[in-house]
Amino acid sequence: MFTKSYYLLRSTQDGQYLAAKPRNTENPKGFLMLFNEDYEALSYVNQHAAEVANRFAVESISGPQLKQMLDRWGYAGIGVVKDPLVPEVEFLIMQ
Repeated sequence: MFTKSYYLLRSTQDGQYLAAKPRNTENPKGFLMLFNEDYEALSYVNQHAAEVANRFAVESISGPQLKQMLDRWGYAGIGVVKDPLVPEVEFLIMQ
């Protein structure tokens, strides 16, 4: 998991990353959403938030940087988007 690159969506308005925030969790940051390809990130935001899609930029992150980012921003884990149109997401808690 930590050997490949992933793509993230980041708000150009406030710099926050796209995250899933489950209702029943103690962690206010939730799960950082990761995409396997840059075009999947764009497909996701265009499909599910077309009215604000222009407020997001795609960034890449390498596997080794991922753990550092999770620690720095305080995310509970990651959500790897398997299918951006449905969406199908695999959630992983990082410890």
